[in-house]
Amino acid sequence: MDWGTDLWDQYDVIDKHTQSGLDLVERYIKFVKERTEIEQSYAKQLRSLSKKYAKRGSKDEQDCKFSNYASFQEILNELNDFAGQRELIAENMMTGICVELTKYLQDLKQERKTHLSDSKKAQQTLGDSFKQLESTKKRFAKEWAEADKATQQADKTESDLNATKLDVEKARQHAHARVHTAEECRNDYASQLQKYNKEQNYFYYTETPQIFNKLQDMDERRIRRLAEGYCQFSDIEKNVLPIISKCLEGISAAGTKINEKQDSILFIEQHKSGFERPGDVDFEDYTQGIKPATSDSSLHPPKVRTKLWPFSKKHKPPAAEDFSHLPPEQRKKRLQAKIDEITKELQKLQDQSDALEKMKGVYEQNPPMGDPSSLEPQITETAQNIGRLKGELAKYESWLSEAVGGEESSNTINNNTQHGVVAANQGHNIYSEFDDEFDDIENPIGQCTALYTFDGNSEGTISVTEGEMLSVMEEDKGDGWMRVLRASGEEGYIPSSYVKVNL
Repeated sequence: MDWGTDLWDQYDVIDKHTQSGLDLVERYIKFVKERTEIEQSYAKQLRSLSKKYAKRGSKDEQDCKFSNYASFQEILNELNDFAGQRELIAENMMTGICVELTKYLQDLKQERKTHLSDSKKAQQTLGDSFKQLESTKKRFAKEWAEADKATQQADKTESDLNATKLDVEKARQHAHARVHTAEECRNDYASQLQKYNKEQNYFYYTETPQIFNKLQDMDERRIRRLAEGYCQFSDIEKNVLPIISKCLEGISAAGTKINEKQDSILFIEQHKSGFERPGDVDFEDYTQGIKPATSDSSLHPPKVRTKLWPFSKKHKPPAAEDFSHLPPEQRKKRLQAKIDEITKELQKLQDQSDALEKMKGVYEQNPPMGDPSSLEPQITETAQNIGRLKGELAKYESWLSEAVGGEESSNTINNNTQHGVVAANQGHNIYSEFDDEFDDIENPIGQCTALYTFDGNSEGTISVTEGEMLSVMEEDKGDGWMRVLRASGEEGYIPSSYVKVNL
């Protein structure tokens, strides 16, 4: 079955059907475009979400050493990759479906227009032929009527007794001429009829079926291409599913690799001071008239804390170059980190120096390539920097040696404080540096959350980041400032309006 045979007389129906098919293709293209917009918006929101919660800054980098922090960062990275795959889906759908189908739709519209135009022309040609047939038919009918009338008139004249022989002959000639003209019109009509029938037969049995079959083939190709577009809609997403699955597996792996025990050990290593616990406080017998000894314990009467100016704080030893202001364990770690940093920089400079020396040798052997003396300033500067870094390296290594030896010595003394007065006096010397810290220990009066990031550039202030949990050490006294303590141990003043106190 085909359109040319079974739908030979359904031109209008075929016209509407093919137009409806093209409209469906156009609707599908719009549908896919809206789907790509959704995918792009989804990917953009995922990237913004990942960026929003990504860790930044030195403290965040330190936190990322913990497995639970690092795993969350991995999840954010995987989510960012997942967003990239959604963008890829949108891009492939746009190029593979929308763009290709749009081009194909334009070709179909042009092809359909051509076929319908050919059909219209064929109908017009057949119509013109039919009009010509009707014209010759009417002329034949008119001429035959005139011939018949002339023949009757000739017969009447011949039967009239009063008519002369000349009148009869004239009437006969006129009738004969009319009959001859009618016969010619009859032949023209017969010829035109034969021509029209032939053209009509060609139109209905050959030309129109061919055009309608071409339209049928075009519509079937449209349907097949649309079906491929439907499959592409699924296949494009299937193609990225393996990568999406890897992203999801990466998220699961990030959760399974968390080691809570290791995090606890790492936290201890980061923050343990290395100090020994204080020994027992000696009994002071006032009944024997002995002058009370100075005690460094927390049993002293509490000091009267004077009101602090908003931009001043309790005096703390400034950061020393040898990190002596830090507890022993933290000092050793900072010194070791500094040594590693200097060693890395020293190696970099040494490699640079070697490269300059090689280049100088090449210039000396091949003067056209360059002037060896032009490298002398760089070589001299690099040598000076190497010497400076070696001096700093030796200095920090000596401080590290001192820290390791000092710690062992202090540990030995602290272990003997419970066995004699001399040991007690030595213990007092060890802890005298931190006497103020133990005397001034105070408990937080509440907790608060930073609403905004604040850069504490003035004396007495500290910097906080948005969302950071803080301990309230002193409430706002009406001057718009409050004293807080960070988790890192840093203490200072921030604007009261920058935080929200947690009830």
